[in-house]
Amino acid sequence: MRETFHIEVTGPEGLIQRASVRVAGLEAARERALRLFRRARVPQRAGPAAEAVHVLDGAGREVFRWSVWDEGGLRA
Repeated sequence: MRETFHIEVTGPEGLIQRASVRVAGLEAARERALRLFRRARVPQRAGPAAEAVHVLDGAGREVFRWSVWDEGGLRA
Protein backbone atom coordinates (compact mmCIF):
# COMPACT_ATOMS: atom_id res chain seq x y z
CA MET A 1 0.00 0.00 0.00
CA ARG A 2 1.29 3.46 -0.89
CA GLU A 3 1.51 6.22 1.70
CA THR A 4 1.76 9.99 1.37
CA PHE A 5 4.77 11.72 2.86
CA HIS A 6 5.69 15.40 2.81
CA ILE A 7 9.34 16.36 2.31
CA GLU A 8 10.59 19.79 3.38
CA VAL A 9 14.05 21.13 2.61
CA THR A 10 14.96 24.01 4.90
CA GLY A 11 17.74 26.57 5.00
CA PRO A 12 18.88 29.29 7.39
CA GLU A 13 15.88 31.48 6.50
CA GLY A 14 13.28 28.68 6.61
CA LEU A 15 11.54 26.57 3.98
CA ILE A 16 13.29 26.27 0.59
CA GLN A 17 11.38 23.45 -1.07
CA ARG A 18 8.37 21.26 -0.27
CA ALA A 19 7.25 18.10 -2.05
CA SER A 20 4.54 15.53 -1.43
CA VAL A 21 5.23 11.97 -2.53
CA ARG A 22 3.24 8.75 -2.62
CA VAL A 23 5.58 5.84 -2.04
CA ALA A 24 5.54 2.29 -0.71
CA GLY A 25 6.94 3.20 2.72
CA LEU A 26 9.20 5.30 4.88
CA GLU A 27 12.42 3.94 3.36
CA ALA A 28 11.39 5.08 -0.14
CA ALA A 29 10.40 8.49 1.24
CA ARG A 30 13.74 8.77 3.04
CA GLU A 31 15.64 7.99 -0.16
CA ARG A 32 13.64 10.58 -2.12
CA ALA A 33 14.24 13.16 0.64
CA LEU A 34 18.00 12.59 0.62
CA ARG A 35 18.05 12.90 -3.18
CA LEU A 36 16.20 16.25 -3.00
CA PHE A 37 18.56 17.38 -0.24
CA ARG A 38 21.65 16.51 -2.30
CA ARG A 39 20.24 18.41 -5.28
CA ALA A 40 19.51 21.44 -3.09
CA ARG A 41 23.15 21.48 -1.91
CA VAL A 42 24.97 21.41 -5.26
CA PRO A 43 27.29 24.40 -5.67
CA GLN A 44 25.65 25.45 -8.97
CA ARG A 45 22.22 25.95 -7.38
CA ALA A 46 21.09 29.55 -7.01
CA GLY A 47 19.37 30.66 -3.83
CA PRO A 48 19.86 29.87 -0.16
CA ALA A 49 21.87 26.80 0.88
CA ALA A 50 19.89 23.84 2.20
CA GLU A 51 20.68 22.90 5.78
CA ALA A 52 18.19 20.14 6.62
CA VAL A 53 15.52 17.88 5.20
CA HIS A 54 12.45 16.66 7.09
CA VAL A 55 9.99 13.91 6.17
CA LEU A 56 6.49 14.19 7.62
CA ASP A 57 3.91 11.43 7.51
CA GLY A 58 0.32 12.01 6.42
CA ALA A 59 -0.62 13.14 9.94
CA GLY A 60 2.11 15.80 9.96
CA ARG A 61 4.47 14.01 12.37
CA GLU A 62 8.18 14.17 11.61
CA VAL A 63 9.39 10.65 10.85
CA PHE A 64 12.86 11.41 9.47
CA ARG A 65 15.31 14.31 9.64
CA TRP A 66 18.76 14.85 8.19
CA SER A 67 20.96 17.94 8.39
CA VAL A 68 24.40 19.09 7.30
CA TRP A 69 25.54 18.59 10.91
CA ASP A 70 24.65 14.88 11.06
CA GLU A 71 27.40 12.31 11.22
CA GLY A 72 28.99 11.53 7.89
CA GLY A 73 28.07 14.85 6.30
CA LEU A 74 25.98 14.02 3.23
CA ARG A 75 27.79 15.26 0.12
CA ALA A 76 26.34 16.40 -3.15
